Amino acid sequence: MIPGRQRKPRRHDEKHLRFIRQLPCLLTGRSPVEACHIRYADLEKGKQHTGKGERPDDEYVVPLHPDLHREQHSMNERSFWQKQGVDPVKVAKLLYAVSGNFEEAAKVLRLARL
Repeated sequence: MIPGRQRKPRRHDEKHLRFIRQLPCLLTGRSPVEACHIRYADLEKGKQHTGKGERPDDEYVVPLHPDLHREQHSMNERSFWQKQGVDPVKVAKLLYAVSGNFEEAAKVLRLARL
């Protein structure tokens, strides 16, 4: 492997990232948000593990308030999401499927918070 390069180049989607950054926080409904990449694997949903120094594909992002984004990175990621009672991989995939449609994204986020 060439130093500084990912094993598998990530799929980058700046348009989707801009869309995510305009949504309310997945957990609180607050703004502002950051695009939070989900790193852990969920093979049932097709999400491969992201190696150290690698970034996940941009389809695996959810909108998180900056404070929660920092908290998510400060601990075991899977434990963070289990504590929240939310499946971020499922939500990220649904948001990617409706990318650009704010009305449908609002439904996805509302249902995820229930």
